Parts: sequence; structure tokens; C-alpha cells
Amino acid sequence: MKANKMCALIGNIHRYDELLPLIENRPIATLPFASKYRLLDFNLSNVANANIPSVFMVFNEGETRSVFDHIGGGREWSLDGVKNRFFIHIYQDYTRKADNNRSYYELIIDYLLKSKAEYAVYMGSKFLCNIDLRAIQAIHRQKKSDLTVVYKRVEKERVHPSDILLKMDAENIVVEKASASAVEPAELVNLCTDIYIIKTERLIELLRKRQAAGVVGSLENLLRESIGQNTSAYEYTGYLTNIYDISSYYQSNMDMLDVKKFNSLLYSSQKVYTKMKDEVPTYYSRTSDTSDSLLATGCTIEGEVEHSLISRGTHVFEDAHVEHSIIFSGNTIHSNAQVSYAILDKNVIVDPHVRIIGTANKPVVVPKGQHVTTDIIGG
Repeated sequence: MKANKMCALIGNIHRYDELLPLIENRPIATLPFASKYRLLDFNLSNVANANIPSVFMVFNEGETRSVFDHIGGGREWSLDGVKNRFFIHIYQDYTRKADNNRSYYELIIDYLLKSKAEYAVYMGSKFLCNIDLRAIQAIHRQKKSDLTVVYKRVEKERVHPSDILLKMDAENIVVEKASASAVEPAELVNLCTDIYIIKTERLIELLRKRQAAGVVGSLENLLRESIGQNTSAYEYTGYLTNIYDISSYYQSNMDMLDVKKFNSLLYSSQKVYTKMKDEVPTYYSRTSDTSDSLLATGCTIEGEVEHSLISRGTHVFEDAHVEHSIIFSGNTIHSNAQVSYAILDKNVIVDPHVRIIGTANKPVVVPKGQHVTTDIIGG
């Protein structure tokens, strides 16, 4: 295997019902973020910035349409070259193989062998960060650990019961791990971000052992279970968010209206890449009044937008008022309508004089393609 070379694996099979209806027909990975990005952009950008030539992604059945639509040929992340490739597979195909007594892990093992990489990096889907994977690899090589895991010091309110919490010694070696659902966390905890680096040969060995034992499951669960006495921990100190329900998704987007958090995530030493679209700039009419907001291209703003995130192609008519809201692409908000503390999925039409009002702790969510003709008061 070639020294100092990595391959990447991205898992997107977890579903959190608390995010419905936003993930009705899409994985968490393709949820919009900060007006023009998708969550998947950050993992793919981490891969691109580390000059990793190939990436293996797994999604649930029925959720890949938005993935292919967004990634396209992979040009934005340098995955469309002669030597650079991305591979997308369906998780349910693995379970069908297991049902037919076929090799459950053969696709992953085949990818790892053909990558000819010395190291493999795995990233989950719900943690969003802009991280230097080469720095983690350097620590992993230096400490000669079996596994290196990334963690972040966070408040206990930002932890989901399914998450893993870690304890480390003075040398940042993991001495204890526990499910967040099994312990009473302190005010600040070491949250496992489900980013791992491991020698490729070691990962293949673990997969083959599981295969021989007839154990099926996700790669993420395997790596979580592999956290042991010879596991190093790497502390990530940049902006990171944990998205698992409507509230955490809403707050993560609202964080981007904080200049420090916005710059920490999007204007660090590493660039974040996304799908490019040739569109006209957003048009602001003389009647528009926009403040403290992020707006993508191709919008028409004639009304008032305050402390909100507006995605591509949205039209806010004159005398309409949008505040503290996340508006996905292609929305139409007619005159004298009011949208406050809400999340509007794609292609929603809000009729004149209609009010959609939630609260900061419980924003109203309007599903994709809805035509809202009467008031929706939530909270």
C-alpha cells in the first residue's frame, strides 16, 4: 500500500424521526444548510481538502435521488478526474446479501483493497464540521494507535441519546466510552463525532472477522465498538454542530447568522465546496428591507426579511414579512403574508395575508410543495 495516502468512507444510513418531514424523501446528508450548502458538502470538502482521491458512500434505499442530483459528476469536489472517483451504494443491498448467505461486507472490503491506501477515514452524516483530515492522520501515525477518533467538548444539551461520550487520560488516550443514554452527562462532555482514522489493513481485518462470525451491521457501529485501550483521541476545536431533530437543525442554521460561528465554519483555512449553479444575483427592489440574513442567488426580495436564511429562487413579495426563519429553494411568499420562526421546505406557496408562526424552541415546519392557504400557528 502507498504511504501517506487515505481513502474515505461516508455513512448516511441513520434516520432520526425527529427530523421529519424534512427527511421524508431525502437523507440527512442533503438537507440544505446556510442558504446555499448541503450537509454533505462539508464531508466531501473535508475529503477534497485532504487530497483523498476516492470516497465510498452508503445511503438508505429510496434516498439517493437528491444525492445524485446534488453531486452530479463530482466536479466541485475534484472527484471527476481520471484517478479520482466516488462510489455510492445502498445499505439495504448489504442486508439482502446477508439474507442470501452472501458476503455482507464484500463491497466495502473490495473498495478498501482497490484504493491501495494506507489509511481509511470514516465520517458519519449528522455531525457538521470543517476539519483537516491530514492533521488527524499525522497524530494517528505519531501515536501508532489502532484507531484515532475525533471528539468535541460540547454542552450536554447538544447530545443525542444515541451518541457516544468519551473519557481520556493526560495523553489523550481513550480510557472509557459510554452511550449518552446510559449515563448522566456533566455540563460539558467529550462527544464522539463519529470521525475515525484507522489503518486500511486493520479495518479489512476487522471486517473479515465480523464476516466470519456472521455479524452484520453498519461500519459506524463497528468502529464505535472498536474504540478500546489503544485508541487515540483528537480534539476538534472549530465549529461543530450535531443535527438530529428539528430544533438542532434550526439552531445550527441560525448559528450561521453569528459572524464568529459563520467564519469559523466557512472561512477557516479550508474551503467548503458546493454544487455550482449559474444564476443571476438576488434582486432587491426599492420596497425591500433585509437585515441580518443570508440569501442565496436567484431570489427576488420585495418585502421584509429579518434574521433569516433564504435559499435559491425564492420570491418574497411586497409587504410580506419573513423573520427568524429558514426558507428552502423555490418558495413564494405573497404580499402581506407573515412567516416567523418557521422552516419552509422546497416549492412552498404562502398565500397573501396568511400567517405561519412558530417559536424559537419549536419552529413550524411546512413540508415540500405545500400550498398554504390558511394560518398555521404553532409553538
